[in-house]
Amino acid sequence: MIGKLKGTVDSYGDDHLILDVHGVGYQVFCPSRVLQGLPRAGEAAVLFIETIVREDMIRLYGFSSEAEREWFRLLMTVQGVGAKVALAVLSVLKASEVATAIALGDKAALARAPGVGKRVAERLVIELKDKAPGYSSLDADTLAVAQTVSENVAARPVAEAVSALTNLGYAQAQASAAVARAVKSAGEDATTETLIRLGLKELAQ
Repeated sequence: MIGKLKGTVDSYGDDHLILDVHGVGYQVFCPSRVLQGLPRAGEAAVLFIETIVREDMIRLYGFSSEAEREWFRLLMTVQGVGAKVALAVLSVLKASEVATAIALGDKAALARAPGVGKRVAERLVIELKDKAPGYSSLDADTLAVAQTVSENVAARPVAEAVSALTNLGYAQAQASAAVARAVKSAGEDATTETLIRLGLKELAQ
């Protein structure tokens, strides 16, 4: 089983590239975000590979990190999610963003991916929520506060601050995480205005 490929980019397609490894051209399908981050043809590239073998085909999927590959695997364990949908999710969200969105129950962020409707997003959250914290970009304390915020059981200033940030165009998961960090910094008695200001500062980093 191929786990990693290091070679030279030969050419690109709409959803794949040909990676030349010692004269052998491997066709590797990747999330669009990964393809956009790879170098130009003729330059060196490294991809973490997931190999899927079926009766009528063998297909390679490439990712920029092991965490990304692991999320590809996890996403496909959910009913109704195949390789195409898993790639779509990882095309719009980084691995850590997928983890954070699932941990916080941010179905809207997941539904941004083509092929992920409300029902699929709900299944992703329900079935993968226990696995998400280990891959999230948030530390355990911040994640715990952010989960409380996302479940709408937080104090009024916190809920108002999250609402204000989402109204400014930030995703629910981003806003919840930013306000959670603001609460850790300013304390639980902080005003709505303070949390919004600190939250915006966190989002600007």
